[in-house]
Amino acid sequence: MLVHIKKIIAPLKNNNSAIPAFNVINLETALGVAKAAEKLRQPVIMQISEGAANYAGLEIIVDVLKQIAGDKKNSAPIALHLDHGQDLTLIKKCLELGFSSVHIDGSHYPLAKNIALTKKIVALAKKYGAWVQGEVGALPGSEDKIKNLKNKKFFLTNPLDAQKFLLATRVNTLAVSIGNEHGIDKMRRANFPRLDWGRLAQIHQLLPHTPLVLHGASGIKTADLTKARHLGIKIVNIDTELRLAFTNTMRQILAQDAWVYDPRKILGPASLAVEKIAAKKIKQLCG
Repeated sequence: MLVHIKKIIAPLKNNNSAIPAFNVINLETALGVAKAAEKLRQPVIMQISEGAANYAGLEIIVDVLKQIAGDKKNSAPIALHLDHGQDLTLIKKCLELGFSSVHIDGSHYPLAKNIALTKKIVALAKKYGAWVQGEVGALPGSEDKIKNLKNKKFFLTNPLDAQKFLLATRVNTLAVSIGNEHGIDKMRRANFPRLDWGRLAQIHQLLPHTPLVLHGASGIKTADLTKARHLGIKIVNIDTELRLAFTNTMRQILAQDAWVYDPRKILGPASLAVEKIAAKKIKQLCG
């Protein structure tokens, strides 16, 4: 069932669980996530990026998500969120369409400009009763377009900056950079970055009541996700692993039968592969 994000984050206040936020791009990926949530009876966040909105058409993909999340057969709580919003017109449109949470990503700006931009979105979101996710510190990878960093520490979240940002903007959730990375590169090299636990602990100590968000979490080990949950991470973003499951399954089917022509025989198993990954992530985070 479609719910406001606060209804699935509020119960986490006094425990060490976290909620997975899954990026979806079409009917099949959204169905896979929703079916996993329903079978496990656990809440999830379904989110779209600006890229997904541009690919499918914002109103079209939102209608798909609303139909799936609001299906009476599905009792699992599902919240809708915009991931890495930078286009202010698109952010406003998502709010008008009923998103209960939007991410304004000003992390590539100097702190003062990031604060000013985020405050503008917080004021706008209040009119719709929606939450806002801010971001301090930048992540290597596709979304933030930061690659080949010579000094990654320069882009990590400064705990004092995070505190200043929160006090100035009053965002509801905060995305942090502690060594996590977006995209496929880390998967290709099978060499996942080490997370800066001391930095995360300091951020959590300064902002103990703020749900922290871990972007770029595909491929992170269960033990590390567990540790992150105990240090204030309440939302964990998963995208790349879903894409890999989806496309690898299609490749396998087409390799086995080059003459398969019914899209349902390709997309159905691909959706099931997404469901299996989503279920795995839900289990990792709700324990």
